[in-house]
Amino acid sequence: MELISRLTRLLTKGDVLLPLLARFAFAATLLVYFWASAGTKIGRGLFGFVMPSSGAYAQIFPKQFEAVGYDPSQLGVFHWLVAVAGTWAEFVLPLLIVLGLMTRLAALGMIGFVTVQSLTDLYGHGGIAHAATLGAWFDRMPDAVILDQRLFWVFALTVLVVKGAGALSFDRVLARRIGIEAPRAPGAG
Repeated sequence: MELISRLTRLLTKGDVLLPLLARFAFAATLLVYFWASAGTKIGRGLFGFVMPSSGAYAQIFPKQFEAVGYDPSQLGVFHWLVAVAGTWAEFVLPLLIVLGLMTRLAALGMIGFVTVQSLTDLYGHGGIAHAATLGAWFDRMPDAVILDQRLFWVFALTVLVVKGAGALSFDRVLARRIGIEAPRAPGAG
């Protein structure tokens, strides 16, 4: 019984380890993916961060961009604002998660981003018409793309929304600095 009790106490400390592992998994699998995607959206020159490339509009607004003959000047301020905000979000939110800075808010933002990205892939790029691209839950094909894969992404991000960044994070350092005590895991002494 003592062994089970010790094991239970050790697993309860998983509240300390779980957020760090979620941030590591995010960094190892999605950080470079999102940064590479954001890189394709940056326009040329010094002001590329505020002047999105044609690729940004093609990725974010595929049907509208096609309708205007792939001419970004035919799109409105709304399209420009969304393209710029989406590009910045793809750089900034993953960085905040990896650093463990404003982690809950950044992870929540990434959940929103992944949701919009998935809907764009499904409806804007025609993924909904292709079952292989769409994927399906509760099937025998774990490598199907959108539904299966993105569920894991959102789960890891949800861990960070619920648990925070963990012990090795800028969130923890800042909380100590301003005198906020981090919540303790149930049963932690």
